[in-house]
Amino acid sequence: MSSESGFSRKKPFPATLTANRLLTAEGSGKETRHFEISIAGSGLTYEVGDSLGVVPSNPPELVELILGEQGFSGTEEVATADGHPVSLRDALLKHFVITEPSKQLLHAVSEKDSSGKFLAALLDPAAGADLSSYLWGRDILDVLQEFPAAKLTPEEFVKTLRKLQPRLYSIASSQQAVGESVHLTVAVVRYGVKHSLRGRNGVCSTFLAERADGLPVFVHSAKYFRLPEDPQVPVIMVGPGTGVAPFRAFVQDRQATGAGGPAWLFFGEQHAKTDFLYDWEWNAAIQAGSLTRLTTAFSRDQAEKIYVQHRMLEHGAELFDWLQRGAYFYVCGDAARMAKDVDAALHRLVEQHGGMSAEQAKEYVDSMKNVKRYRKDVY
Repeated sequence: MSSESGFSRKKPFPATLTANRLLTAEGSGKETRHFEISIAGSGLTYEVGDSLGVVPSNPPELVELILGEQGFSGTEEVATADGHPVSLRDALLKHFVITEPSKQLLHAVSEKDSSGKFLAALLDPAAGADLSSYLWGRDILDVLQEFPAAKLTPEEFVKTLRKLQPRLYSIASSQQAVGESVHLTVAVVRYGVKHSLRGRNGVCSTFLAERADGLPVFVHSAKYFRLPEDPQVPVIMVGPGTGVAPFRAFVQDRQATGAGGPAWLFFGEQHAKTDFLYDWEWNAAIQAGSLTRLTTAFSRDQAEKIYVQHRMLEHGAELFDWLQRGAYFYVCGDAARMAKDVDAALHRLVEQHGGMSAEQAKEYVDSMKNVKRYRKDVY
């Protein structure tokens, strides 16, 4: 892994972006992209199920606006969170979070600008909902513009900022198939806010999409999210949206290694016409035998919204039969809603088609977890 190559989270490899392709079609409400990253010469290796850590940089235009708002030149020397001296411009570009105001910044602004005293009240633990409402969609520039009297020195300013952290993306390729390359499937975050004419962008997703000339990366191992050791064991994969990324890697790996066990993919998105990620690849995989079944759920293609958990219940009898044959069950994607809904559907179909009580179904699913046949990569 990365430690053996000499590259790691603390010492990322300067990779090269070799492909940047839009996966969603014209008319889609989303911008989902396929990225290919060369790690040639790095010695980095990965297994399917692993993630790639990407160390992003902030948007240069936002950095310049912040410098201008505070009257800084950008050449002032400051210290990073690790204590290394850098220029203020470099600190804001590469070392600190500037898209999300910290509580420390709000406190400093409230002390420097008398019109911002209400910010101190928002920092009261009892005002959590009000603080969240105020912060939604606001970046640091918004706060500085709202309270122009809050002039901080460069040192004071950076001390209020949080350290910029790497982002982890599920790897969408098998090294058995692509060699010294890593593929990612990323939803690019862009949205507008009522209180500003400036749009808001996800830091790392737009870094990849627009300005990844130098791409510091490392491999994050996920030993809990591997394919079964026995290639004959059935696998069931539930991955709506970009949650399909590791399952693209699984299918590639099965093709490269000649895995013979059956594989069933549940994929969901909004519209089949515009959001069917990698549709041609799934068809090819079925023809090649590395994917046995593909069940889709396009939520906005009919009056009633249909999601992957609904498709699981529709195919409950057969899905339970696969589980009875020892299938591994994988889920990747949104932890807040999707994964919970999928888990509820799994319990329900086990109860229905296994002739079990709710308690017995829970015991059945818990036993799958205990022997690591139920694996999640959720975020």
